[in-house]
Amino acid sequence: MQKILIVEDEKAISGVLHSILSDELTEYEFVIAEDGLEGYKQIEKEDFALVISDIKMPKLSGTELLKQSMMLKPESTFIMISGHADIDSAVSCLKEGAYDFISKPIDINRLITSVKNALAKESLKKENKNLQTENKTLKRKVNKKYQMIGDSPALKKIQDMIEKVAVSDARVLITGPNGAGKELVAHAIHNQSERARGPMIEVNCAAIPSELIESELFGHVKGSFTGAIKDKQGKFEQATGGTIFLDEIGDMSLIAQAKVLRALQESKVSPVGSDKEIKVDVRVIAATNKNMQKEIEEGKFREDLYHRLSVIEIYVPPLDDRKDDIKLLVDHFSGMIADEHGTAVKKFDDKAIDALKVLSWTGNIRELRNVVERLIILGGNTVSEEDVASFVRK
Repeated sequence: MQKILIVEDEKAISGVLHSILSDELTEYEFVIAEDGLEGYKQIEKEDFALVISDIKMPKLSGTELLKQSMMLKPESTFIMISGHADIDSAVSCLKEGAYDFISKPIDINRLITSVKNALAKESLKKENKNLQTENKTLKRKVNKKYQMIGDSPALKKIQDMIEKVAVSDARVLITGPNGAGKELVAHAIHNQSERARGPMIEVNCAAIPSELIESELFGHVKGSFTGAIKDKQGKFEQATGGTIFLDEIGDMSLIAQAKVLRALQESKVSPVGSDKEIKVDVRVIAATNKNMQKEIEEGKFREDLYHRLSVIEIYVPPLDDRKDDIKLLVDHFSGMIADEHGTAVKKFDDKAIDALKVLSWTGNIRELRNVVERLIILGGNTVSEEDVASFVRK
């Protein structure tokens, strides 16, 4: 049971406060301290949902109790009471962090209202703190597969952009070559957003036949086409409350593009074969390795959809533009591969790292990961420059 502390040197007043407030707030336990020093000792021992304190008291004044308590426990909530009320005292207490200041003789209705409002505020603060803790826990639990590794200026620029973008619901278009890490950026945005507790639904637009993409995105009803033996929920509906990641959006057919544009405009989707409209609440992140301006000029991609998707555009550079990250990436992949194979982590000596930095990585990070696995399997106890020369063909 949560507790409320009453700090008051006049027993008659503390008794009245206890009697009135305990009738109103039956879910709280009340503790009474007879002076400021005893009040401070109580605050040292345990946490209180609220402290109601007189100002003029022996041993330690209410003002000093407030100051010292705020230094000890900055989250404390205080309501101050004084028979010597004046504007300066009120302003001083409020500056020190008091929630409210009430003068004697006490207006009971005002006191009860102030106490209930202060407790509601305290409850909200705790709820927000719990949510923040949950968010941090979620971020810590991010799969190693989606960690962004490196400290190059190029990567730091992307991470700064992600931090700014994640807090909003703005649509993001991630561009860059295959294997550069566009998927990692999408997951980082989702995991740092308010939607992190919701689903992250991925759709590889290049891997789905054009005749099935609408069904995949928006769902279908039984009998709407050959093979539709039952109703199917689409990816947009599955992602409600979270994020949908449309990878390789540049490979989507023009017909499907028109449907996606409508979904973005109206936040509604219609399953194939149905007139029913389903409300969806999703954040859309898209990615492509194509030159979208060229695709638009050639009539392969709708310009209006491009502008809908690219409220924020993040470019992920090729690995050849961030070779300073290769050492950290190699260490990261070595650890992952050791976990997968159930073996000890294999070291790469400095010359091996230098040899890898000299190479051109047309397949980007994805290619580097494959090369690291090959060298771990075929190389010596410590991967050397000679191993790189023997087992990496360029």
